[in-house]
Amino acid sequence: MKLLEDRIRQEGIVLPHNVLKVDSFLNHQVDPELMFAVGKEFAKRFADKPITKILTVESSGIAPAVMTGLAMHVPVIFARKHKSLTLTDNLYTADVYSYTKQTTNKISIAKRFVSPNDSVLIIDDFLANGQAVEGLLSIAEDADISVQGIGIVIEKTFQKGRKIITAHDIQLEALAQISSLENGQVHFLN
Repeated sequence: MKLLEDRIRQEGIVLPHNVLKVDSFLNHQVDPELMFAVGKEFAKRFADKPITKILTVESSGIAPAVMTGLAMHVPVIFARKHKSLTLTDNLYTADVYSYTKQTTNKISIAKRFVSPNDSVLIIDDFLANGQAVEGLLSIAEDADISVQGIGIVIEKTFQKGRKIITAHDIQLEALAQISSLENGQVHFLN
């Protein structure tokens, strides 16, 4: 997606340890017009799938997931990372390790929001080592819901995330595929 790649080139900051900072438009400050374009692109790429809900992880996956839900006219469920007084029981949970935060979080969704009749599309901001997606796939398996596809805003193809997902034989669409982050530069696949 050229619009997204251009924004990454203009505003992305390469940090040590293969971290790409895109907080000016995706995961701190959100550009709603760009996220709406992202949502429409995911809706187009998964138009042939019988999606009933979008599934993501808080917090950076919410903006692209909501815009995809808007474009597809389906609800969005986000797995919560933090305990809440309102989210205490009847939960599906999974442990997810965050490479950028160097912590493990227990993510949770309320059982009442999914049923075995659901077909979900997983949306997330980044695919690197695949931990967040693996956690969502674990929840989907526990909930006996069908995962129709996985949409990723930015994929770091030089890390193992894609290999983990392709082992599940699920359609994966990444809107910007980065082949390397070398010498402070972002290099895209293609």
